[in-house]
Amino acid sequence: MLFGRRFHVRANYKVRTTIALHLVTPAGTLLDLILRVTKDQIWPDLLYIVRHGESAGNVAREAALEAGEHMIDIDVRDVDVPLSDLGQRQAIALGRWFGALPPEKRPNIILTSPYLRARHTAGLIAETAGMREDAYSLFVDERFREKEFGVLDRLTPLGVKNQYPDQAEFRRILGKFYHRPPGGESWCDVILRLRSATEMLSREYCAQRVLIVCHTVVVLCMRYILEHLTEEKLLAIDKKTEIANCSVTLYEHDETLGPRGNLRLKLFNFVAPLEEAGALVTSEPDVKIGAR
Repeated sequence: MLFGRRFHVRANYKVRTTIALHLVTPAGTLLDLILRVTKDQIWPDLLYIVRHGESAGNVAREAALEAGEHMIDIDVRDVDVPLSDLGQRQAIALGRWFGALPPEKRPNIILTSPYLRARHTAGLIAETAGMREDAYSLFVDERFREKEFGVLDRLTPLGVKNQYPDQAEFRRILGKFYHRPPGGESWCDVILRLRSATEMLSREYCAQRVLIVCHTVVVLCMRYILEHLTEEKLLAIDKKTEIANCSVTLYEHDETLGPRGNLRLKLFNFVAPLEEAGALVTSEPDVKIGAR
């Protein structure tokens, strides 16, 4: 099998992106893959959705809220915000959990947001899990990036009310699902780009074991798409649960769900791997929080 490779280098670490030039079948031959796919199956066998580890932005946001500041003190663009030391430990702990899984449960496809904190998390997971370079492929996909907040970027809720009272009022009236700040996205906008990514999952990664490393809103919006949720149900989940850093949401293919099978939710916001490793569990939103 032939592969092309390129590397993303930042902050003394390296994330490998492998571009498959032929069909990736680390489980065996092409015939082996065909034989184990259920007739008419269109989904991956396993789909892991993981929020990145704690970032420097999460830490800066918490400090700004405690101090009653209007702005979050971070000196790089959101795309380049790195993991904190704790975030790296969380990613390593989760990597050990993946490494302890049976081979048939480990991801063989990794899709990651292009944001540094997500790419770093994906790289640490693969490295710590001991995943061989010929056993998985890693792709960076901008559709899994964090929700964009436009003019509200870096503002705390207090800052939004002070600098953009009209947007705070629009958000109150419309709700976070539909409110789109100038230059930013609504949750509906995020869902729109994720729909094409979901179609790719069913088209290109049928019967594969896929890991997506992404962000809070992406985790929730993927649930909205895969489970056909309503706005009310999605926002109820969001209100009840803070998505923890390096938490795992897992779907398994169930051939009994409909004529072609479907994905069934098995785990949501699962943090046992961190707790078992003694890594602190955190759930602060990213810097681009805007009004909540």
